[in-house]
Amino acid sequence: MNKLVHDENESVSILSLKGVTRSFYQGHKAVDVLRGIDLEVSSGELVALIGASGSGKSTLLQVAGLLDSSYDGTITIAGTNPVDLKEDALSALRRDKLGFIYQFHHLLPDFTAEENVAMALRLKGISDTVARAAAKEVLDDLGMKERFDHVPAKLSGGEQQRVAIARAIVGNPSLLLADEPTGNLDEETAARVFELFLKTVRDRNLSAIIATHDRSLARKLDRQLQLTEGKLHTV
Repeated sequence: MNKLVHDENESVSILSLKGVTRSFYQGHKAVDVLRGIDLEVSSGELVALIGASGSGKSTLLQVAGLLDSSYDGTITIAGTNPVDLKEDALSALRRDKLGFIYQFHHLLPDFTAEENVAMALRLKGISDTVARAAAKEVLDDLGMKERFDHVPAKLSGGEQQRVAIARAIVGNPSLLLADEPTGNLDEETAARVFELFLKTVRDRNLSAIIATHDRSLARKLDRQLQLTEGKLHTV
């Protein structure tokens, strides 16, 4: 099965944020977590998002991933402005164009590694045969060839996270949004999983925003942005 990859010669905007603001209320007081965020992510670009705990990194990823609609400003994903989309179309945009990776894997406990990854494609209406073949391919890329038929309880923490990464990558989304994807792993395992993750993402020419507190990992990406007092700054 051939990998579906984006044209490496294309340089188009995958994500555009213009003047994005997000506030929360503590009692009657508004707290501005995001203050006029402007951000462009191009095809094939890997962006590190760094910042102190509580700086708003997760909020920014949730807004960019259309999981939080309580923002001001403009968001465009792969040329689509989601503001006027109905819920079904919005869900389809998230499903088809975005991939999410979290610090905790959230795998289905009764399904094998292969089945967990294939499920992401089955939800798009792709046949079981094609979905399983694609799942095996990306799991193999992530060093999981000997673990296709293992359920999460039979996998190590690093292996479980690789399955979660494979699940996000398998549909070749326009943009990956990763929130501390190796933050729950020990330092040695985190470094190994991150290297496999980066190689797989680059091989598929995917775009990504990766929130991390680990500056050594952030430096491996194309660009580093720091979120401080609700504003983005180039590092």
